[in-house]
Amino acid sequence: MPPGSPPPAPASMLRTEDLGVCPYEEALRIQRAAHAEVAAGGPERLLLVEHPAVITLSRRRGVRRNLLVSEDCLATRRIDLQETDRGGDVTAHGPGQQVVYPILRLADHRLNLSRYMRLLEEAAIATAAAFGVAAHREAGATGVWVARPGSRGGEVQPTAKLCALGVRIAKNTTLHGLAFNVRTDLGIFALIDPCGLGGRPVTSLLDLLGDACPGMDEVREALVGALVDALAAADRGGSGPLPPAVRGDRLPA
Repeated sequence: MPPGSPPPAPASMLRTEDLGVCPYEEALRIQRAAHAEVAAGGPERLLLVEHPAVITLSRRRGVRRNLLVSEDCLATRRIDLQETDRGGDVTAHGPGQQVVYPILRLADHRLNLSRYMRLLEEAAIATAAAFGVAAHREAGATGVWVARPGSRGGEVQPTAKLCALGVRIAKNTTLHGLAFNVRTDLGIFALIDPCGLGGRPVTSLLDLLGDACPGMDEVREALVGALVDALAAADRGGSGPLPPAVRGDRLPA
């Protein structure tokens, strides 16, 4: 922080804005406007949103091979297709998925890219735990994963992704964020190879908990609280040793 600059606002001062159900393109416009304000020193934001069904593609070379159906097929199903400037690969959004776009100045929270990605994962893990779901990180695969109960044909089922991450850093200020599956229609993920990880499964709280699945309002409140707590810990210098970078961390600025 430059000499003479005012101290950063604590995490508890984050401005939370609920965009409701908002098309991806419109939410991206709102993000970019908020990013410009935050990068100029304005109040940091947490933008909360659910998107209508949409598949998003990063600018990574070869990403379209992970879109498994034609654009005509998507149009028939009324699924939007959008290119985006976040990191990562291909993912899907839809109603019942809680998306959070933190717009933060990394330096204010003693964060770099890898530490920020781990912070997002930690918040998602804490949110899952609040509803009795044990989630974890996996080496080499950004995001939050859960063990799936039971077996199929005598083989233990592979872990499934509960929460996806994809971010962009510009002017040391964050864009994009995380997508936590609560009551998401998981059928949309059959149309892509999520994150280009070779067809690994995706899950949701509804898939895991059935009738015990919490409502969107409960998950939204838990996720915001977990993010504020994680940022407060970073502000106190409680981030610990820098964790290693994993696939998806090294993103264009």
